[in-house]
Amino acid sequence: MTLTSRLARRADLPVLLPLIAAAIAELQKGFLDDAQIESSRSIMGIDTQLIDDGTYFVVESDGQIVGCGGWSRRATLYGGDHSQGRDPALLDPARDPAKVRAMYTDPRFARRGVGRLILSLCEAAAAAEGFDVLELMATLSGRPLYEAAGFVPVEQVEDPAGGTPVRLVRMRKSISASVA
Repeated sequence: MTLTSRLARRADLPVLLPLIAAAIAELQKGFLDDAQIESSRSIMGIDTQLIDDGTYFVVESDGQIVGCGGWSRRATLYGGDHSQGRDPALLDPARDPAKVRAMYTDPRFARRGVGRLILSLCEAAAAAEGFDVLELMATLSGRPLYEAAGFVPVEQVEDPAGGTPVRLVRMRKSISASVA
């Protein structure tokens, strides 16, 4: 299987939205119960600011979108367009970590390198803009991938926004401009 990547466009939204819904519903099984999965929909989803900023990628296999994710030079750590507490303030690469955001894989393509490709794209792009640390808020299902990619847990939290608390893990990774 050959994976290719490109920047996402708003025209991709009709494909991305059901892919994201399927990833939330399927890939969290075994990590969250049904109520937590349903609750997580209120804190997960697409952030179109990333598309507009040119920092959101799609991964394709044979012309089919099989994953998406990106990074941000803005302060919001996680959440979709509909989520509370978003902060569009620009980060300072000299003191703030860039944020890895909104990573989703089509469940039929899980554990085939989609997430690793997105992480490598994010790391290279953030390093090229002068960031030396990446930060993300991991779901329990995403944590193994992020740990394998060198992220370390720095804080565990619960987000109750959807009615049932969902456990999340803030993680960080040092990067360097040499990856750019």
